[in-house]
Amino acid sequence: MAPKAGKAPILTPQSEDFPQWYQDVLNKAELAESGLVRGTMVIRPYGYAIWEHMQSQMDQRIKAAGAVNAYFPLFIPESFLKREAEHVEGFSPELAVVTHAGGKQLDEPVVVRPTSEMVINHYFAKWIQSYRDLPMLVNQWANVVRWELRPRIFLRTTEFLWQEGHTAHATEAEARSYAQRILHEVYADFMERVLAIPVYVGAKTRRERFAGATFTYCLEGMMRDGKSLQLGTSHELGQNFSRVFDMTFLDENGARPLAWTTSWGTSTRMVGGLIMAHGDDAGLVVPPSIAPNQVVVLVVKDEGDAVEIARRITADLTGRGVRALLDDKVSSSFGRRATDWELKGVPVRVEIGPRDLAEGIVTVARRDDGTKVSLAVDEVAAALPGILDAVQQSIFDRALARREERTVEVADVAQALEAAQTGFARAPWSVIGEAGEAELNRSAVSVRCLLRSDGTVPESQDEPDLVAIIGRSY
Repeated sequence: MAPKAGKAPILTPQSEDFPQWYQDVLNKAELAESGLVRGTMVIRPYGYAIWEHMQSQMDQRIKAAGAVNAYFPLFIPESFLKREAEHVEGFSPELAVVTHAGGKQLDEPVVVRPTSEMVINHYFAKWIQSYRDLPMLVNQWANVVRWELRPRIFLRTTEFLWQEGHTAHATEAEARSYAQRILHEVYADFMERVLAIPVYVGAKTRRERFAGATFTYCLEGMMRDGKSLQLGTSHELGQNFSRVFDMTFLDENGARPLAWTTSWGTSTRMVGGLIMAHGDDAGLVVPPSIAPNQVVVLVVKDEGDAVEIARRITADLTGRGVRALLDDKVSSSFGRRATDWELKGVPVRVEIGPRDLAEGIVTVARRDDGTKVSLAVDEVAAALPGILDAVQQSIFDRALARREERTVEVADVAQALEAAQTGFARAPWSVIGEAGEAELNRSAVSVRCLLRSDGTVPESQDEPDLVAIIGRSY
């Protein structure tokens, strides 16, 4: 919903400068700001409330998939990280290393964790004795540090919050099945049903694979500027880390094979994705499922019994499980308060003014499409859950329509480069190949993921008839 004609915009219009629009939203909606050290961020209360709702709903799905939460140390001995060559090579440019502590030089430098494969698999090797200990399914909610040269709040920061899951299995097939289960039942379900962001669920190419993995699955969403944002990944690690830590187990035949492991993660990058996938020139558009305040009950003027009715409606909504907030701060103008709630992306406003109340009605305004309807005072609370469901579906449908409109079928690398300037390209992987992928990368365009022709996820980039999703990325 754009600002009204003749009214100075609060935010830089997306069409003029999308990166500045994004920064304006962070500031004006009070989501986050830069920390004292370059690349770090302060997540403000409203931004953190959004993250808490993400965390809660993601955590429910992770536990439903059988994983349990634990916590592992922030510091890792430098020697540990060097034990898996491909892993350390992939992360070495991003490492923060502590060499001095307690007023003296350390005997061995310690690394601030960029990810926890090494430390967690070390303990897995201690905890796993026999096949009865498998599968071992562990998740942790933590922070990690990856020294970022081009920081951008929520999207690429030196320190960020995330969940990282790690598992060990008796067979390769079991590990693959679980990595795919997380991909679909946890991540894809969350992205689409909660964040209302349609995602391509596919596989990374060898060039884009996670350092130390044998295969990487991913979820790619389109932002409103046409770029892709990787919202989550799930990795098959084969026996690479098991071999490093001698993670063996006594099987039913008395042999001691190596375990097969996986890892998977999502982060506060999802908050950036939420902003860029749905936001408009008036600010955030937050899906009801993730909104800290699903409904704000807004008193226009403190006249008659307006405040009392507003309190009653707010209590009724809360009793029905709706996250409702009363705004009766009439010392500020109604217009200013309505604009602020619109900026923060609250899905629905219930506006209670003396003129409407004289007719026994209130005004319900939707953030997703700007429409307003009048409802009877005694009926509004009962109607709101259905309206919120409609808003949730509408936000997803609009995002899906934008993605489909800006995705182009192409036949070669040149056409893919052109299409990627405004959205996604779909091309036969057999036409692009690794040589074409390298050519795309030289123009800051990449193969975001590979799909089978029926849209399902491949288990090898060498399968026939694969489709490449190509675009620019954050």
